Amino acid sequence: MRFAKLHGAGNDFLLFDGREDPTLAATLPPLVPHLCHRRLGLGADGALLLIPGGERTVRLRYWNSDGSPALFCANGTRCAARFAAERWGWREMVIETGFAAVPARVEGEATTLDLPPPSRVEPWREFTAAPQTVAGRLLVVGVPHLVVAVQWPDFWERPLSPLAPALRAHPALGPAGANVNFAAVEGEGLAVRSWERGVEGETLSCGSGDVAAALVAVAEGWAAPPVRVATASGRTLVVEPLGTAPQCPVRLRGPAEWVAEGTVAPDLVAGAAAGGTRAGPSGRQP
Repeated sequence: MRFAKLHGAGNDFLLFDGREDPTLAATLPPLVPHLCHRRLGLGADGALLLIPGGERTVRLRYWNSDGSPALFCANGTRCAARFAAERWGWREMVIETGFAAVPARVEGEATTLDLPPPSRVEPWREFTAAPQTVAGRLLVVGVPHLVVAVQWPDFWERPLSPLAPALRAHPALGPAGANVNFAAVEGEGLAVRSWERGVEGETLSCGSGDVAAALVAVAEGWAAPPVRVATASGRTLVVEPLGTAPQCPVRLRGPAEWVAEGTVAPDLVAGAAAGGTRAGPSGRQP
C-alpha cells in the first residue's frame, strides 16, 4: 500500500492512489485511524483516496483521523490537487467531493480552489459553554463551521480547551456538532485558529474554516478582500469572495507541500487488524 504525505498550511494528510489499487475503496477505511495515529502510525489529520473519473476529473474520498468520513476538507482537496499534478500530470482539474465538484489549479506548491457559496449561513447568536458566553455564526462550507470572533491579546498562545470542545459539541449545533474557528483581526488580514471534528483537537489550519471566517470578516467589514488568513502553522491562505459575502462563491489559494512518500509496512496493517489502543487516533488520550 503506497502512500504520500502532504500538508496544506500544516493540515496534514495521507494520500492514496486509487488508480494503482482499485481495492483501496474497500480496504482503506477501517485502517484510517491506525494509519493516522501520531504515535503508532504514520500520523495525519486525515486520509484521502483519489479515484480517476472522467477527463481531468478526480473523485475524492476523505476520512478524518478517527476514521469518520466527511463531505469536504478544503486543505485536503488542495493537497489532492497537488498529488494529481505530481502523479498524473494534471495542472487543472475538477475534484468531485461530497460538497461539490470543485475546479482546481496547481502552480508549483500553490493550489487554488473555486468553491460554491456556503450551503447554509445563519445569523449571529450567543452560545454559553465552559462557562463563557460567546457570539458565533454558523456557516456550512461543505461541513459546518462555527465562527467565533475574539479579541484575545494572547491569541496564538491561549489554550483552546475547554471552550473549543464545549462549543464543538454544543447542543444548539445538533448531534453532529461543528468545527470551531476562532477569528481575530491581525493587521489588515485575519488570524484563525481551528478546533476540528473528527480530529477532536486543534489543527494547524482548517481551509474551509478559514473560508468561513474570511467570509464573515468581509461581511462585517473587519477585512477587505482578498483576505490574507494567518494560520497556526505560520503559513498564509488567501480567501477571495467572488460576490457579496457571506453568501457567495469564493476562491481559496495557498500552499500544498509534499512531505514524504513510501509504503505502509505490513506490521502496521497487521497491528490495525489486531485491534486499537487506549489512546485516540491522534495519540491524544481521550
